Amino acid sequence: MEPGTLIDGKYKILNVIGRGGMSIVYLAMNERVNKQWAVKEILKNDVHHLHANKREIEMMKKLKHPHLPGIVDVIENRDSLLIVMDYIEGRSLQDILAEYGAQPQKDVLKWAGQLCDVLSYLHTRKPAVIYRDMKPANVMLKPDGNIMLIDFGAAREYKPQNARDTISLGTRGYAAPEQYEKEGQSDARTDIYCLGVMLFQLLTGESPHALCPICQINPSLSSGLEAVLVRCTQVKKENRYQSCRELMYALEHYFEWDAEYQRQQRKKLVPFMASLMLTAALEAGAVVSAWKGLEARNHNYEACLLLARSAVSAEEAVRNYRAAVTLDPSRKEAYMELLEEVFLDDNVLTAGESEELRSVLIAYGDGKQTNEQALKKNRIGYEEFAYAAGIAYYYKYEEKSNKKSAKVYLEIAAASERLDEKKTERSRRLAVIADYYSRIGTIDEAGDMAVTYRDYWEDLTALSAGNLVEMDNERTALVMYEELIGQICTRTMEFRDSGVQKEEMLQQILSVREHLQTDFRSPGDHRRRLIEDEMDALWKDMERAERMVLSAFDREKEGE
Repeated sequence: MEPGTLIDGKYKILNVIGRGGMSIVYLAMNERVNKQWAVKEILKNDVHHLHANKREIEMMKKLKHPHLPGIVDVIENRDSLLIVMDYIEGRSLQDILAEYGAQPQKDVLKWAGQLCDVLSYLHTRKPAVIYRDMKPANVMLKPDGNIMLIDFGAAREYKPQNARDTISLGTRGYAAPEQYEKEGQSDARTDIYCLGVMLFQLLTGESPHALCPICQINPSLSSGLEAVLVRCTQVKKENRYQSCRELMYALEHYFEWDAEYQRQQRKKLVPFMASLMLTAALEAGAVVSAWKGLEARNHNYEACLLLARSAVSAEEAVRNYRAAVTLDPSRKEAYMELLEEVFLDDNVLTAGESEELRSVLIAYGDGKQTNEQALKKNRIGYEEFAYAAGIAYYYKYEEKSNKKSAKVYLEIAAASERLDEKKTERSRRLAVIADYYSRIGTIDEAGDMAVTYRDYWEDLTALSAGNLVEMDNERTALVMYEELIGQICTRTMEFRDSGVQKEEMLQQILSVREHLQTDFRSPGDHRRRLIEDEMDALWKDMERAERMVLSAFDREKEGE
């Protein structure tokens, strides 16, 4: 519609303020009351899109809340549907993140409270409305500092009789795991997960795909707030907050999880506990003494380890390893055995096990510092744990493309002056690759690529150079060769466009072939038999990589 067009005799179009695939959003003025409105024009030539928008309109017409835009008019023309709604002046949190990066904790907590309030309102409708697409782009920050939740395109009404969602909608990275499962439907806890991810991004400035405890990125953030977000983003719905009211309470009292607050509370309890213990001692001195002796024997560190090793279930083992950590968080044994003997007993580190491990590390065992902070004071113990954790996250984490945790721990191990030289060199190589997984393809604040594919190529080839079996071992050599050949297969065009020549790629494929033929042990060796299948797959990948390279450069030549 042209500027100046008058709709329904009262809404005058001023200009276009947004545009989508099948819709245009205009700024309009009702000159009678001197008020601006947003007018969304939806074309009727896409029946499915039109139906989805009508469903969204019907849902929003029922909703009245200070943090939700209201629909005031719906006008149907021959070729389009016009929706007149509140005009939200301000900027999206996505734009603010892009310009300024991580936001102050105080501001984020204010926005979180308002979002909890509006989500709680939606969840208590009859039927409940599940928003399902919480992300910075869908939250507008108004000039007065308050927020508005927009875009209900992914929202749905909760239907108790349904086994699952009819359509799995949501934005990758922010969406909860259940939004992509075949069974089960999204509910209030789905929105809690999405909100937790968004709050992580607002506080850290990191991509939602880099989800991890916030203090790991910025140690100045509240450890209490970190604990709240960790619970919000649990994989299993039953482990999250069960309602937005419960989450709002936690956000309002997040400081109660902080170490300093807990320390002060314990100080207040000291006189009371001393008096109580004295009274108990006077009344039953002999019994108390015997009980304390028994408690000391049953709850020492070694006893907890023994109980964990002989546990009949994983849950019992975890419980006893946790008890050991609480008794002495500076010792490495409980952490190492929990990781290697419990979580990796099936050779896979699941997302749930990763969260369990992280919850042990961030817990305040002594009320003054996290368990991980206590372990760091045992430098060699922490470096050995970091190496074990880095290797586990790199090789065995079920989320193969998420190597952020691997990178953090591998860099610690690589910088060690106490670990075996082969372990530090192995950690260095793997850390470099893990780092590329988090940086390749991203844009920095200046609008430039954070790292180029030419950079990636140079590091890949340098890390794969020489006799890796002799320098490290067969396993590390295979990982480096698989990474190099795999990236040639999947990134041929990107490497080519960044200046890597055909001859360079073919030479690297040839080099890997030669290493496989000369550096690895004879087929009868036990270790060789364990990796034979992996080597066979690598041979096939090299053939595919060669075809991809030849095809990419042939297409480039044809284009010329």
